[in-house]
Amino acid sequence: MIHIEHVNKIYKTGEIETVALKEIELTIQDGTFVVILGPSGSGKSTLLNVISGLDTVTSGTITFGDTVLTDLSPEQMTAFRRDHLGFIFQQYNLLQNLTVQENIQIGADLSDCPLPIDELLEQVGLTSARDKYPYQLSGGEQQRVSIARSLSKNPTIVFCDEPTGSLDEDNSKRVLELLERLNKEYGKTVVVITHNTGISEMADDVIKMNSGRIIELTRNPTKRSARDIHWG
Repeated sequence: MIHIEHVNKIYKTGEIETVALKEIELTIQDGTFVVILGPSGSGKSTLLNVISGLDTVTSGTITFGDTVLTDLSPEQMTAFRRDHLGFIFQQYNLLQNLTVQENIQIGADLSDCPLPIDELLEQVGLTSARDKYPYQLSGGEQQRVSIARSLSKNPTIVFCDEPTGSLDEDNSKRVLELLERLNKEYGKTVVVITHNTGISEMADDVIKMNSGRIIELTRNPTKRSARDIHWG
């Protein structure tokens, strides 16, 4: 469980201050699928960055289980991210000189209890592509490799920043089906940042942001499957 209390984030450039987050109060329950919505500049990516320790807060407290993340040193935060957090970004960030299997192995090598690579390859539908290189794959396939790499270290929570932003609808839904399976079958907490309101239909909790604030927090009474959500 993640508790976020009175979190503010201010960026300073010389004498100019830009307030990116304003008094954020939020709890993310274990095992939930959370979607954070908002236009460009709303603060949604900044919120993901401070929750995951990729950026620091200006004030406030973020607690992950019994660990107060905002009290950790940079070295301790790096170790915490390595041991507990997975990341999926719009850019695949695959190493072009490594095969699919080798790219996934990089993630597995970060963990003392990694998930089996053969199982992950089957889950993402890329068993037959294990010896291919990224340039031999489509964009959707490369994103699925990125997901498998993130999952291979068996993270507690997975943060996704516009994971379908560069994909067409069909490939996007394939990726979302993987995230859905990750949440349901593996019991992982999934947090997705997106501007696509349709993706919110498959979430447990939907957070809407604007101007650095949470303006609405709702829980879906029923969830749509990834394949059935409205697109756009």
